[in-house]
Amino acid sequence: MRMYDVIVKKRDGGELSKEEIEFFVKGYTNGEIPDYQAAALTMAIYFKGMTQEETATLTQAMVDSGETIDLSAIKGHKVDKHSTGGVGDKVTFIVGPLVASVGVPVAKMSGRGLGHTGGTLDKLESVKGLQIEMSKEEFIHNVNEHKLSVAGQTGNLAPADKKLYALRDVTGTVDSLPLIAGSIMSKKLASGADSIVLDVKTGSGAFMKTLEDSEALAREMVNIGNNLGKNTVAVISDMNQPLGFEVGNANEIREAAEILQGKRVEDLRELSLEIASHMTVLAEVFSDYEEAYQALEKNLENGKAFASFRKLIEAQHGDTAMIDDLSLLPQASYDIEVAAEEDGFVSAIDAESIGVAAMYLGAGRATKDDEINHGVGITLQKKIGDEVKAGEALVILHSDEENAQASINKVKEAYNISKEKVESPTLIHKVIK
Repeated sequence: MRMYDVIVKKRDGGELSKEEIEFFVKGYTNGEIPDYQAAALTMAIYFKGMTQEETATLTQAMVDSGETIDLSAIKGHKVDKHSTGGVGDKVTFIVGPLVASVGVPVAKMSGRGLGHTGGTLDKLESVKGLQIEMSKEEFIHNVNEHKLSVAGQTGNLAPADKKLYALRDVTGTVDSLPLIAGSIMSKKLASGADSIVLDVKTGSGAFMKTLEDSEALAREMVNIGNNLGKNTVAVISDMNQPLGFEVGNANEIREAAEILQGKRVEDLRELSLEIASHMTVLAEVFSDYEEAYQALEKNLENGKAFASFRKLIEAQHGDTAMIDDLSLLPQASYDIEVAAEEDGFVSAIDAESIGVAAMYLGAGRATKDDEINHGVGITLQKKIGDEVKAGEALVILHSDEENAQASINKVKEAYNISKEKVESPTLIHKVIK
C-alpha cells in the first residue's frame, strides 16, 4: 500500500477502507509517513469529509495507537463527562460529586488549561496539598471507595491524535468536523469509561460559535461513540456568556462548593443537573431523566453531593479546612471594580474576552510553561439581561497588581450595553442521543 494512493483516493472523494486508515495512522505515528503526506491527506479530508464509518475507524485507529486505560477493576458502570471548553466552566466539580452521591463511579481523567483560564486540574490545585498525580492503584481504590476521583492523564493515550493535532494546527485543517470529533473522542475512548456524556458548547466563548456547527459536532461525536460501542449523549449548552459568576481557579472552586451547599446559581445548577441526570440514566441507576433529575436535585439540597466533594478533596490529600471554610482558599491582593459607562441593559458579553482578561491577570496560561496564579480571577456582577447604571460595577477583578489595565480594557471590550432590555440566552439548546 502506498500513501500516495490513499491521498489521491480521498482527494477525489473516495471512501477510505479500514486498512487504508489504519495504514495511515500507524505509519504516521511511527514516523514512516512524512508530515507533508499527512498534511496532504488532512487537507483532502478537510475538503471532502469522511463518512460516519470512516470517522469511527479513524478514531479507533487513534485509540489503538497508544495505551488504553483499563478500568475493569472499578465496580459498576463508569460514565465519563467531557466539555468542549468554556469560560467559567466548573461543571465537573458539581457533576462528579452529584453522580457519585447516587453510587455511580466517576473516574475522571482531566487536563491542564492553555489559554483563557486554568483547566480542571489547575482549579483543583487551588486546594492546598491536593494531589492529582497518583498511581493507577490509588486512582482505582479511590473510585471504588468513594465513587469519585479526578487525576491527571497518565500514560501514552492516543499519541496519533497528539501528533495529528500539532500538524493540523499549522496547516489550516483544525476546522474539519471528522478530525475534531475524532480527536476529542479518541482520548475519551482511551480513558476506559463505559458511557460518555458530552457537553458541547456553542457561542462567543466556545470553539464552535454557531448552533448549527455545534450540533454538527455533537452528532458526529455521538455517532462515533455509539459506532464504537459506547452509549453516548451530547448536551448542547450556551457559552455566549461565562457560566456562573466566577472565572479563575480558586474562585471557581468556591462557587462550585457553594452550589453543592445549596446556593442557587441558576445556569450552573441547571446545566450540572442536566448532565448528571443523563450520566446516571446511562449508568442505569434511574429509569428515566425526570426520576434522575429529582433524585439529584434532592442530593444538592440535603448535603450528600457536598459530602462527596469533600471526600474527593480528602482522599486526594487536599486540605479540607479550605472546603469547610471557603475563605481560606487563595485570594488576590486587590479587588478592582470595572464600572459601566452608561445606563442600560447588558445585551451581550463576549465570553472569550472575559477569559482572556482572566488570563492577563494570571488565571490562565499564554504558553504551556506559564505558572497559574490560583488566587486571581474575575467575579461578574452583571450578566445578559441585567439592568446597569453608569458607575455601577460590571465585574470585579481579583488581581495581584494594583493596576490591571490590560484586563480592564478587555472587560470593557467584552460588555455591550443597550437601551432596550434583552432576554438571557437559552442555556440548554438541544440533547442528542
